[in-house]
Amino acid sequence: MNEHSSKQYDLDLETLRSRVLEMGGLVESQILSAIDALTSGDLRELDAVIAEDHRVNALEVSIDTDCSQLIARRQPAAGDLRMVLAVIKIVTDLERIGDEAAKIARMGKLSYGRARMPSTPIAAVKHVGDIALGMLRKALDALARLDTAAAASIVREDFAIDEEFRAIVRQLITFMMEDPRTISQSLEILWIAKAIERIGDHSKNMAEQVIYIVKGTDVRHTTVEELEREALS
Repeated sequence: MNEHSSKQYDLDLETLRSRVLEMGGLVESQILSAIDALTSGDLRELDAVIAEDHRVNALEVSIDTDCSQLIARRQPAAGDLRMVLAVIKIVTDLERIGDEAAKIARMGKLSYGRARMPSTPIAAVKHVGDIALGMLRKALDALARLDTAAAASIVREDFAIDEEFRAIVRQLITFMMEDPRTISQSLEILWIAKAIERIGDHSKNMAEQVIYIVKGTDVRHTTVEELEREALS
């Protein structure tokens, strides 16, 4: 590969990573808007989150196409190939996070259509939403800096989201038992909490891909201890 084509190749790879981070920024904005609109009852903002989903979908298709063309033209090997393969997986996770943000907005609209949101579970949902949003931000930052230590710390945070989700479920069961009229709305809030929990799962997946890019080890389905050993070695 001559110097010119080598520089162009490096630029292609960097552009690919930049486009993923751009998509990540869009998805992050979607989640923030969905959670803010959910707590404030801003139905117009919830509609805007749902409408924005098509932009995330279009970016996924476009970046996947770029990856396919890069593999066909450049035939990347070793670390470069890992980067392209990881990007393909990361954009899938980002697209699914976008879907979960749209789901939060749709469920929020349904719930507000019934009655005012109960403040106690919504405060808990906002709290877990802030944790999930923080995980996504850290995963994108770890990708930008290829920081495996930061990526490993995100995986630990997923346990916190799981515990918060279980607490919300217990709270909603109590609501439904005390007043059966709250069942429909409580189930909608439950779906919102589940969507946030899934955002945490997808952010964890992205963190695992950062470790794969840098270390060349697939750390999916390993214990947290094994993942941390690999990331920090």
